[in-house]
Amino acid sequence: MHSFRIFAAALAVTVAATQGAQAQTKPKAKTTTTKKTTTAKKTTAKAPAKTTTTKTSTKVTTPAVVAAPVPLTLPEATSGLKEALTQSITRAVDIAGSAEGFNANADIRIPFPPEAELVSTTLRGLRMGTLVDKFEVVLNRSAEAAAAQARPIFLGAVQNLSFADAMALVTTREPDAATLYLHQNTEAQLVTALKPIVQQSLEQTGATKLYAEMVARYNKIPLVTPVNADLTAYATQKTSDGIFTLVAAEESRIRQNAAARGSDVLKRVFGK
Repeated sequence: MHSFRIFAAALAVTVAATQGAQAQTKPKAKTTTTKKTTTAKKTTAKAPAKTTTTKTSTKVTTPAVVAAPVPLTLPEATSGLKEALTQSITRAVDIAGSAEGFNANADIRIPFPPEAELVSTTLRGLRMGTLVDKFEVVLNRSAEAAAAQARPIFLGAVQNLSFADAMALVTTREPDAATLYLHQNTEAQLVTALKPIVQQSLEQTGATKLYAEMVARYNKIPLVTPVNADLTAYATQKTSDGIFTLVAAEESRIRQNAAARGSDVLKRVFGK
């Protein structure tokens, strides 16, 4: 009986020891911790609307002071007129004295002398029109040659010219007022000074000889009234008229076109 108790006690100790060992070797259960990732929502705050403030300028603008134009003086007006005529004559003589300056310009081309118009008509009727045409060409060639030498004569007349009312001539609306004034006050002297130059040109070009030949042929026709027109006087007057026509055109250009005013004096006097 005692032995049985000892055996039972030993068995109980053995069982207890076995359970303790098993308890130590049993793996521990893994504990999984799930971390929640909380994503914070970004809240975008709306920027407050910009308030545009219109600034009212309180700056006072002072109007620009425009200086009153200085009145034109009488000496300036006189100087301007002479300068305009000087430029106009220079340009006119250059044009008239060039090749075809008279002959190819319908405004100043010199026709057959009206006093001898019957000579031209009769000779053309007799089939001598070629002679008449040739004469008209050399007549205009004579005017061109004379015009090329006329510059000192016309410019001298301008320098000696005195204006009765320069201010009126400057402010007038007439585009050729100064030229008309020059023509009225100097034409007689200009024609007288120009005549020997024209006469020489007529002789050099052969116009005088051709004219004499035509008149001689005409005067031989029975029952006609003899013609004895003064060619030199006619050619001189027409040469002078042609130059004045071109001078007037240039003066008009100076008055109406700022680009044609080639000097400070002209810009001052006519730049209104």
